[in-house]
Amino acid sequence: MIKGEITIAVNLEAGGRLPAAKVVYHTSHNKYSPELPVVWICHALTANSDPEDWWPEVVGEGKVLDTRKNFVVCVNMLGSPYGSESPASINPDTGKPWLLDFPKLTLRDMIPAFEAVRKHLGIKKINKLIGSSSGGFQAIEWAVAKPEIFEHCYFMATAPRESPYLGATLENQRMALEADPSFREAKGLEGGAAGLKCARAQAVLSYRSFRCYGLTQGETDEDTLFAGRVASYERHQGDKLVKRGFDAYSYYNLCNQIDSNNVGRGRGGVQAALGRINSDVTVVAIDTDQIFPPEEGKVWAGWIPRARFIVISSDYGHDGFLLETAKLNAILL
Repeated sequence: MIKGEITIAVNLEAGGRLPAAKVVYHTSHNKYSPELPVVWICHALTANSDPEDWWPEVVGEGKVLDTRKNFVVCVNMLGSPYGSESPASINPDTGKPWLLDFPKLTLRDMIPAFEAVRKHLGIKKINKLIGSSSGGFQAIEWAVAKPEIFEHCYFMATAPRESPYLGATLENQRMALEADPSFREAKGLEGGAAGLKCARAQAVLSYRSFRCYGLTQGETDEDTLFAGRVASYERHQGDKLVKRGFDAYSYYNLCNQIDSNNVGRGRGGVQAALGRINSDVTVVAIDTDQIFPPEEGKVWAGWIPRARFIVISSDYGHDGFLLETAKLNAILL
């Protein structure tokens, strides 16, 4: 994938303005060509704009989303430390990273960024819009805001509005960040690292299922005194996120951004908003997903005029959207 970037001004829904926000994106070709089908992927919370990096069994040469035969686009969401304007970026007023001074973003603030990249690349029609998890929040929001652009949308392991359960998990993660004294001190991007490790471990627990932990993290010694294996796994998950360059301030901001997910805000409610989508839509739920249970997905999928609803079986819970690639490939064909 080929990296690009633009700079845009964004008036923020929660107030304030980013006058010169950098937006990083990746594409599969140097230049858009109208004869190539466009596949636009919206990434999830801690991913980046290179889907070959985090979805390698789905995106790439010879894969279902073939980067030779399609013009694949993914934009790094505002607030992410992987290139786009975020708390890790330099505040032009201070010459230092924004950290806690970065303004609050909403998911709706991503739409101007998507539109700016789309127009910059010269794309008029998107053949497949794909969003999973919080990437699905962005995809649904965009499909409602600009329904004329899309031919087929895939909303996977996601929802058009945040549930109280998801909101509770995010608040728990923010509390973990706030409990680290170095987070509030905000002396540099390393602040809050211990809190971020804890927050990430909490998040992973919600991403996986009871069944998954039983299959993968059970003790091999039946007589062990303490649950060392699963404890090591949780700590590893926290360490891994910090080691790959994520900072606590961007994570905190992104948790707030996810909290804003409500496609019905100012549009007469969720059902009315989803009724605006006029493309074909595939909604995918995972039977063990405790964040987005299938019974919830079946209801709101029914509010989209041309939607089909599919449930896939997985031991992995919510993370099935990353791991059940064979089943997802069959749907995305």
